[in-house]
Amino acid sequence: MLSNTLNTNEIKNSAGTEVEFSRLSTSQRTTEFQQVAEVPSNEHRMSIAHQESGSLLRKRRRSVVRFDKTVISSVDSVTPVTVSAYVVMDIPVGALTALTEPTHVLAELMSFVASLGASTTILYDGTGNGAVALLNGGL
Repeated sequence: MLSNTLNTNEIKNSAGTEVEFSRLSTSQRTTEFQQVAEVPSNEHRMSIAHQESGSLLRKRRRSVVRFDKTVISSVDSVTPVTVSAYVVMDIPVGALTALTEPTHVLAELMSFVASLGASTTILYDGTGNGAVALLNGGL
């Protein structure tokens, strides 16, 4: 289980600077954190949720980590807009005896989004191959 305060470099922004979050609420399979320095009118939230479906060999778990940040539009300097980013894992837990393959798939996603080719450095600045495609709408 995550601690109630994420403040030891668990979350960083594009400059590689720590962003602190504290637990806001927890229900059965969902928890929500808010940025510690959040402005009330501009929410900055992180949520984690899990949902299971099926049974036996067809049992699946869908898990999501999501960030939502409300900011003021840079076009009209008035309108609040929300930017969202999330990762979803859909794992056939009923048909696997270990999480080896889901771990490989997640690593592949993270390396594509946060690195350049043979690089072993994590890029927070949005210049990883997959990040560029996501940010610019490229293929």
